[in-house]
Amino acid sequence: MKKRIAILGSTGSIGTQALEVLKSNPDKFELEILTANENADLLISQAIEFKPNSVVISNDKYYQKIFDALDKYDIKVFAGEESVSQIVEMPSVDMVLVALVGFAGVKPTIKAIEAKKQIALANKEALVVAGELIMKLAHKNDVNIIPVDSEHSAIFQCLVGEGFNNIEKIILTASGGPFRGKNKDFLAGVTKIEALKHPNWKMGNKVTIDSASLMNKGLEAIEAKWLFDLKPEKIEIIIHPQSIIHSMVEFEDGSMKAQLGIPDMKVPIQYALSFPYRLKNNYSRFSFLNYPELTFESVDMKNFRNLALAFEAMKIGGNMPCILNAANEIVVSAFLDEKIKFLEMTNIIEKCMKTISFSNSLSYKEFFESDMETRKIASELIG
Repeated sequence: MKKRIAILGSTGSIGTQALEVLKSNPDKFELEILTANENADLLISQAIEFKPNSVVISNDKYYQKIFDALDKYDIKVFAGEESVSQIVEMPSVDMVLVALVGFAGVKPTIKAIEAKKQIALANKEALVVAGELIMKLAHKNDVNIIPVDSEHSAIFQCLVGEGFNNIEKIILTASGGPFRGKNKDFLAGVTKIEALKHPNWKMGNKVTIDSASLMNKGLEAIEAKWLFDLKPEKIEIIIHPQSIIHSMVEFEDGSMKAQLGIPDMKVPIQYALSFPYRLKNNYSRFSFLNYPELTFESVDMKNFRNLALAFEAMKIGGNMPCILNAANEIVVSAFLDEKIKFLEMTNIIEKCMKTISFSNSLSYKEFFESDMETRKIASELIG
């Protein structure tokens, strides 16, 4: 039987590539739901091409435009953020691909798990903010959470069949972004245009800025802690400029496993959607002859302090990763709007972590309140 898929965030980088995977495998997958934040035109064209059962636009001011465009195709149209969380409960959905950006992915992920849907997770913030809550719910509801991020997919693939073997550590690789090797004096003057030029990956603006500041790797470390039930000291970050080794696992006997491939997000997307099977595709293949050298460097937490702040938040726990994430979302938006400079992002995040009250509660309500308070204070520090 075809696996019926809901794609939350279909107009973003992951969502559009996921649709390519579905289009290449019409005998394996059936599209049930598409959602978008406010890219109404692309959502309409996707819906006309793929004919899902339903679409949701989070920004309800676009509802009428989408309804009018899709009325003759017999596609149901809903609007509002709450509709995104509700629609994942539809009985016709087997798996939910969460490709939303930021805190917006937390509640739909929780609702999908409670509805016993299998999860393909491309929204790292869900586990950063509420990792313990989400993993407990997944265990309670017998739900698999299969990571889509290339690094976590690599670790996941390395661990298949290793359930009874102890992990000594995992190694998450990072390209280093566009500013690898640069010092604070250089970083103080970098522009938005420069920060958006990632050397290896094509991603959305928010993730690309996070990669440039190394916050992305910090968020991935927190996500890995919850996905693979690890203590922070068992998570290592290493710079690998070629982005060929996507991540590695070292076991207690000293053996290491790594997952390799050219930088192409369609591969981990396809693996997450088709797990436990691997599907044949015609994507470009890796050749060692084209990469005679694979190099590695230590990570620079002195000049890229976002990564140090992320590890600090992970060790503190409670709502501190939530505070880190909310502050980062605000400052990245401000940097993209050219309201603050590159290094100011780190300073504001650190101030928020020192200012906002710590809580060890695991309720969604507490996380939501911490998120809102952090956004308010971060915005005030900017403005």
